[in-house]
Amino acid sequence: MEWTDGTYRISTDKSLLSIDRICEFLAQSYWANQRTREKIELSIQNSICYGVYRDGQQIGFARAVTDLATFFWIGDVYIDEAFRGQGLGKKLIQCIVESAELQGLTGVLATNDAHGLYEQYGFVKDPVRYMRRQARPV
Repeated sequence: MEWTDGTYRISTDKSLLSIDRICEFLAQSYWANQRTREKIELSIQNSICYGVYRDGQQIGFARAVTDLATFFWIGDVYIDEAFRGQGLGKKLIQCIVESAELQGLTGVLATNDAHGLYEQYGFVKDPVRYMRRQARPV
């Protein structure tokens, strides 16, 4: 998947990803600030990843975990603070939900603060159906 508007680019080409930048992004997040670099690298290997770039510099990231048959889960959505407010988060989510490999699949995600963003792309709150099991340290 590739999208560009001349200034910004969103791509699923993993060779473009900057692991250092992604680690910086996730260290600033409330959901992944305790993840090790090794876990981040493994999560990237096992996901469809979306990098957001400006002039070759990575300024955003998200990933989709999927079985490619029934569902996908969106996680680790992050836009560098210096580039927020320009619609890049919206474009990133649009690119994910419109990706050919995710068509016809049920999408899920978890968020503490961005419900309005995801609702614009068809996601609805469902506090009744979903359960969670917290990972135990290994």
